[in-house]
Amino acid sequence: MQPSLRSLDHLVLTVRDLDATVTFYSDILGMQATRFRPTDGSTRWALTFGAQKINLHPAGAEFDPKALHPTPGSADLCFLSDTPLADWQAHLTGHKVTIEEGPIARTGATGPILSIYIRDPDDNLIEIANRS
Repeated sequence: MQPSLRSLDHLVLTVRDLDATVTFYSDILGMQATRFRPTDGSTRWALTFGAQKINLHPAGAEFDPKALHPTPGSADLCFLSDTPLADWQAHLTGHKVTIEEGPIARTGATGPILSIYIRDPDDNLIEIANRS
């Protein structure tokens, strides 16, 4: 039998400024910042939303094992939202977050989506999308 994958458990973002990242993802995108202690006893930070988790690694002090070339600003992430994009646009504008593109039609993992694009504090590309 061929092995198969079921879902993504978490991903890692390498960040320059942990506080700025936590503030952005919490205040702007509504994620929950969570401090946790893995089995090695260190203190780490993660962002959670729904059943998803983003672990945060400070640039230059990444946790092992890690990507071969962990780099702030190298991610391109798409988040699905049930909140209409017009509401997101007003929210982002109110927080002085620049919308780089959109709304624009794209193709998501399960079909058509309508997306807007912004940048996080490390210049990662963040796509916020509604299913079409």
